[in-house]
Amino acid sequence: MLSITHLQKRFGEQVAVDDVSFEVRSGETVGLLGPNGAGKTTTLAMMSGISKPDGGSVSFQGQRIHQDANALKKRVGLVPQDLALFEELSAWANLELFGGLYGLSGAALARRAEDALSLVGLDNRRRDRVKEFSGGMKRRLNIAAALLHNPELILLDEPTVGVDPQSRNAIFENLEELKRRGKTLVYTTHYMEEAERLCDRIVIIDHGKVLADDTVRGLYRRLPASQSVALDLEPPADENLLAGLAAMPGISAVLATAGGVRFDTVDFGAQLARALEHIAGGGARVTSVKTGHSSLEDVFIALTGHALRDGPLADPP
Repeated sequence: MLSITHLQKRFGEQVAVDDVSFEVRSGETVGLLGPNGAGKTTTLAMMSGISKPDGGSVSFQGQRIHQDANALKKRVGLVPQDLALFEELSAWANLELFGGLYGLSGAALARRAEDALSLVGLDNRRRDRVKEFSGGMKRRLNIAAALLHNPELILLDEPTVGVDPQSRNAIFENLEELKRRGKTLVYTTHYMEEAERLCDRIVIIDHGKVLADDTVRGLYRRLPASQSVALDLEPPADENLLAGLAAMPGISAVLATAGGVRFDTVDFGAQLARALEHIAGGGARVTSVKTGHSSLEDVFIALTGHALRDGPLADPP
């Protein structure tokens, strides 16, 4: 549906987007993951036709965005990071205004506004002025305004910034419903758990460059191991037991601990069963099992050498 090819953007001497390329397929949710200042918002602005690239191109179903921007914009919904709402107007009046900008009126606009408000859970607050809304409610109305013209592609720029956990979860549910309806979503975020929950594929961006473009499972495969296992043993692990574990395919970083042994594994289910069989054969008994899972933070560190929150202008975790 969307093809981004060798995209470049400068602001003076600052290179904001540096040769960014990726594709978005119809019906999938693609996350742009990276710290604030990584180039995500600038990339989204060029994808939506708001900002003209200095190099490269953005094509929507084979048509270049900047050659026929007005026609293509009618098929794209944009949810900006900065709220685009009129606070003195009611929620309904805001949707009437934005619907009018897309050429909607009368019964058609009323139906679209009803559906959008219902989706974001604000139908019972339609007559209330936006200034009376919480931050999370404003964010949800911001999403509703981008849906009025029934876009095929929806671009969302960090739509959960500054909202409480309950509102964030409500927004997640809204986006998951849009995905069930077959919408194509591009979602920028610097929150690992958001990308992992919502996205079919994640494009990791740092300092204006694409570092990875893969599914969540594919990103985890870039790590030497995806899970860690700690076992308490009686009696403690001896050298033969440790050597046997270290020799098993798929097991790495085997360490003796005060209570037993710890190791990393690529395939938890298969390797743990083999490890337990080896331990039992050596005469030891497992008294407890603790497991941990690698995160997208580990992937980001492996790719960049620093944590996501350490990126330029990153928000506190």
